[in-house]
Amino acid sequence: MKKMEQKQEIKFLEDKRVYLRPVESKDLDIFYVKSLWDKEGRRLTGTQTVFSRLGVQNWFENISTDSSRIDLIICLQENNQPIGDIAMLDIDHQNRNSVVRISIFEQEFLGNGYGTEAMSNLLEFGFEILNLHRIGLDVYSFNKRGMKSYEKLGFKQEGIIRDELFYNGEYHDSVIMGLLKDEFIKYK
Repeated sequence: MKKMEQKQEIKFLEDKRVYLRPVESKDLDIFYVKSLWDKEGRRLTGTQTVFSRLGVQNWFENISTDSSRIDLIICLQENNQPIGDIAMLDIDHQNRNSVVRISIFEQEFLGNGYGTEAMSNLLEFGFEILNLHRIGLDVYSFNKRGMKSYEKLGFKQEGIIRDELFYNGEYHDSVIMGLLKDEFIKYK
């Protein structure tokens, strides 16, 4: 009797508890169900768009050929469970900068350092492999947990865009944060 071969997951970037792998077509249902319709995730990212399954498929086809971005799934080392996604966007090799974003899919995985660990790995890749000088992000002012995580990695507040998001009947500020290569604090 032949042993069934188990598919080996691609571990593009990895650390003790999480690894990052490329987004694949098999992940589209995860995005459609867990990421794009999670109430807290939508609030933290300011998402107000209504997504269709076909729209998610079109998004995947577009990002698959876009060399100015890296989209990855965050998985647990212990069982390969996808728990979020992370991306480096608008990669500008000439000016050596980019922006990042992250989303954890479910409440049970928030506040446990998984996002900080995943972001640390992506930042290290950006600074050490892509030779970027600056990586930025924006975070809504009510996302204190996110800001604390970014500050652990060395991000500094660079500015505020007042009342940028109108969500659930209220305006919210967007906090612009940036990190230079020599300010990066590896989270290990």
